[in-house]
Amino acid sequence: MKPRIAPPELQPASFTFKDTAKVADILSRYPAEKKQSAVMPLLDLVMRQMAAEVKEGGGWIPEAAMEEIARICDMPRIKVFEVATFYSMYILAPIGKHHIQCCTTTPCWLRGSADIVKACEDAAGCHVGETSKDMMFTVSEVECLGACVNAPMVQINDEYYEDLTPERMREIIAALKAGQEVPKGPQIKRHSSMNAAGPTTLKEEAKKAGVA
Repeated sequence: MKPRIAPPELQPASFTFKDTAKVADILSRYPAEKKQSAVMPLLDLVMRQMAAEVKEGGGWIPEAAMEEIARICDMPRIKVFEVATFYSMYILAPIGKHHIQCCTTTPCWLRGSADIVKACEDAAGCHVGETSKDMMFTVSEVECLGACVNAPMVQINDEYYEDLTPERMREIIAALKAGQEVPKGPQIKRHSSMNAAGPTTLKEEAKKAGVA
């Protein structure tokens, strides 16, 4: 579900990039005549800056930031708005500090993603598409995140949490509420995307690498 656009009363009057060196680095990746290609990483940079600046919740992209990107990239503002409103990874309104993105595509669904979504809603205190009153959590439903072998899984901000059960999902959210670190990746005794029972091929190589 595409996030809503923040109403005018929540929109800041202006936006300035703090990390000008990072902006210059992003622009340097593209030929000068193709600098409009920098729009996507610059939108991501806005979210990260906002996440560090907002007192409550997580990062999002205000309209003033999109206008600043249009100026930097020398492109019509509507073009920046088109990109930002097309891709669901760009958040255009205030969200929770922890953005829980629940995959419900077929592999995760077959492994119980509906129960994971319910656990997230119950523990976070908000439904899919909503943000908790304390601005700690936003719960979203997303399409495949590419970790099908470790289904069911969710993405929280930049990190993946895989091989979930409803009980483990509730534990993760409780830990985040308490400000505790949560192990990322598989939540069972699995190394990366290896078979949960251990390696089935290249067993000697796995031992040498210390993963079996």
